[in-house]
This record gives sequence, C-alpha cells and structure tokens, in this order.
Amino acid sequence: MATTTPDIQRSRGAKSASRPGDRIFSGLSRGSGITLLVIMAAIAGFLAYRAILAISQDSTNFFTTFEWNPAGSPPAFGIAVLAFGTVVSSIIAMLIAVPVAIGIALFISHYAPRKLAKPLAYVVDLLAAVPSIIYGLWGAIFLVPYLDGLNQWLDQYLGWTYIFDKANEGPARSLFTVGILLAIMILPIITNVTREVFLQVPKMHEEAALALGATRWEVIRMSVLPFGRSGIISASMLGLGRALGETMAVAVVLSPSFLISGHLLDPGGGTFAQNIAAKFNEANEYGRDALIASGLVLFAITLLVNGAARWIIGRRKEYSGAAA
Repeated sequence: MATTTPDIQRSRGAKSASRPGDRIFSGLSRGSGITLLVIMAAIAGFLAYRAILAISQDSTNFFTTFEWNPAGSPPAFGIAVLAFGTVVSSIIAMLIAVPVAIGIALFISHYAPRKLAKPLAYVVDLLAAVPSIIYGLWGAIFLVPYLDGLNQWLDQYLGWTYIFDKANEGPARSLFTVGILLAIMILPIITNVTREVFLQVPKMHEEAALALGATRWEVIRMSVLPFGRSGIISASMLGLGRALGETMAVAVVLSPSFLISGHLLDPGGGTFAQNIAAKFNEANEYGRDALIASGLVLFAITLLVNGAARWIIGRRKEYSGAAA
C-alpha cells in the first residue's frame, strides 16, 4: 500500500518531536505561555483584592457616582465620569486615526515611489517611538490654542447637533481635544502594523487582477483590503489599547472635572489613567485602593476589547477557510 501524504507528515512530526532541541523549544514555549497567564492572573488578583477593600467602604454606587472623594467622611467615589471620558475620547481617536492610518499605509505600500516610501516609513516608525509626555506638552502648548478656531467653527455650523454645541466658554481642554491628541499618538502604531500586512499580500493576486484589466484602486479593493482585513482589526485594537490607557498626555491636556456632558467641546471630563496620575501622589492608603479599583475596571475593559478583537479575527479566519 502506498504511503499517503498525511502519513508522511505524521512520521516527520514524530521524528522532529523526538529531537532534544525540539523538546526543549516546545517546553520553553509552553512555559512562557503559562508564565504569562500566571502573571496576568496575579495582576488581576492583586487589583481585585485592593478594589474590594475600597468598594466595601464606599458609601455610594461605585459605577454610577459622579464624584471622587475617597478621603471624605463617609468616602464617596465612582467611575461614571471616568468611564464616559475614557470611552468617548477613545472613540473619537479611533474614528480619526483608523481611516487616516489605512490611507497612509496604502500610500506607502502601493502608491509612493520606493525613494519616497522608505523615508516616509522611517518617519512613521520614528513617530511611534516619541514618548507620551512629549505629545502631551505639544498638545498643551500648540494644539490647545490652535483648536479654539476649530471649536468656534464647529459650534457655529454644527452646534445644532448638540455634541458640537459649546455651552461653556474656556480653553479647548476638552474630551474632543484629547481625542484628537490620542488619534495623533496611535496613528503611527496602526499605520506600521497595517503597512506590514499590506506588504504581505501575494503578488500573484495583484498581478492576476491587473491582468484582468482592474485599475489600481480595484486591485486594492478586491485583493489588498480583503487580505489585510484581520490585520487592520488587530492594528486598530492595538491602537485602541494605547488610547484607553494613555496617561501623561491626557493629564497634561485635559481640564479635569467630575461632570458628564454631551457637549464634547466644553472643558472638563476625565479618564481612568488621567485620574490615577492626578490623584495618586496626594491620596492616602484608602484613596490608593480606590484608584486601584478604577484601574481594575480599565484592566477589564482592555481585556474585553482584546478578547473581542481576537473573536472577530477568529470568526473571519473560519469564514475564509469555509469559503475556500
């Protein structure tokens, strides 16, 4: 009886598994994965323990209170404003950054001449390495003053939408400004990952589309974007993770207040990371436990976002495999 291909592959796999180097590498890989899970569980356990200590003494509802006063008598603090500010600023950042990042990645990978593509890619890589505090200082000194004109224009022509209706006067230290700053910060990360994914598109797919008479945009629409869709999702979630947890840049730019307002141009608001950075030094031991409780919520949100991204990517792979 002739030996089939699966039998040959199993035989080769058994031989390779018996080699000492393969066994060592397999053990190290498995140990690294287990170590990572243990570290994540330890972090979650520590945050949960300290959070329980704080929430058990909170005199208000931790999830709906518009106040942060753990040093009061009785203590009263909640994350409603922080959750709203974190989610809204991150959504604004993603709405701005993702389309621009995809456009830049397509330009570098498929439109720009090679002499221009390499320097441009280097500049994007360099922007991804700029520290957060530098972005924050730039945002406070340059971005905030120059956004006053944009805010007035939005208030004048789009104020009827309510979200662009500026009800309170003041500098542009708002969630809208924070969202723009976060978009600038996450733009290089999303662009880098997306560009690398677009460069992995099989050349045969693009050449086949061109041979059939497709234009360059049709090649991108039919070959490049479908191939890189899971990579775009992964890059976007990576950028969203940074936007959710950004600390110093937001702390420098935002004018914090514990009020929820649908007027995005009004000064005020807050985020989890910004509140932790602003309150940690002046907090007592119980106040730090309260900040850790808010950090646990941010930790859970990040895990949910990453889990959702993995689920979407997994579903797309299953769909693509079934279609093939």
